[in-house]
Amino acid sequence: MKLIVTGGAGFIGSAVVRRAVRDGHRVVNVDALTYAACLDNVAEVADHPDYAFVEADIRDRAAMDAVFAEHRPDAIMHLAAESHVDRSIDGPGTFIDTNIGGTYTLLEAARKYWTAQGRPDTFRFHHISTDEVYGSLGPTGQFTEDTPYDPRSPYSASKAASDHLVRAWHHTYGLPVVLTNCSNNYGPFHFPEKLIPVTIINALAGKPLPIYGDGSNVRDWLYVEDHAEALLLVVQKGQVGRSYNIGGENERTNLELVQTLCAILDELRPRADGRPYAEQITFVADRPGHDARYAIDPSRIRAELGWRPSVTVEEGLRRTVQWYLDNEPWWRALQTRDGVGRRLGTGG
Repeated sequence: MKLIVTGGAGFIGSAVVRRAVRDGHRVVNVDALTYAACLDNVAEVADHPDYAFVEADIRDRAAMDAVFAEHRPDAIMHLAAESHVDRSIDGPGTFIDTNIGGTYTLLEAARKYWTAQGRPDTFRFHHISTDEVYGSLGPTGQFTEDTPYDPRSPYSASKAASDHLVRAWHHTYGLPVVLTNCSNNYGPFHFPEKLIPVTIINALAGKPLPIYGDGSNVRDWLYVEDHAEALLLVVQKGQVGRSYNIGGENERTNLELVQTLCAILDELRPRADGRPYAEQITFVADRPGHDARYAIDPSRIRAELGWRPSVTVEEGLRRTVQWYLDNEPWWRALQTRDGVGRRLGTGG
């Protein structure tokens, strides 16, 4: 297939780009190169004959029309989004503009292209979203594709709105769409403002390891390479108009997750004084509206497409820690970017 991947210089997008090229697809990476993007993420495919990069903003209709006209894709995988909850609390406007306005612009550009091509049944608009659109769970239960939407942050609300737009373009105009909602991703190339990279980097620097509230918030952790595999399966074999939840089946509290990271670091890069990294754990004021628990039921994608995660959270965290230890120049170069290394999302 020939794929347009929006946000392909970001964390999940770059994993999709790398995997797609390795699998023999032709890939056009469209990215505006905002603060969380990094072309080093796709360095391994940068010179590949099946890869092309276009620096463009999904909110720019003329640029999107030009990308479709020039590259004539079989499918578009839409990952470009503002995605950091804390940043959405401090500045929701960018999330509205990009996640809602940008998705609308992209849908219209895709619809124009698809119509000009004779409305082929084989075309796909794959919209990649988050489990956060479903809101917060109690101690039991899981999100299914039929769970009512109940977003609690500007980020999740903007993603919920974009999901609704994609479904509306399918029902109103017939655009062949598929949607996926994923749990928390982690792994190599994770931008250093999220919990796992912050923990690793702060631990190595001897800084406090901040945990919101009492650390009891639960997330379902999905290794990013597993997610990329699932996304490429959905865009090729998913049923038109259908959504698929993609989860790691690896629930952990934030405290358990950080403690596991500390234990791995104790083994792979012991502190000079021999003391455990867990001593650096510090509990900080919770963020506003912090969802208590996310957990995904991935039975639909397992039953219909035969996918399930291959990496346990213990194995994935070990791989991730080792990657950060081996790739210090990559994350050090990102430390000067706006907002990295300071507390965001206080709601002040």
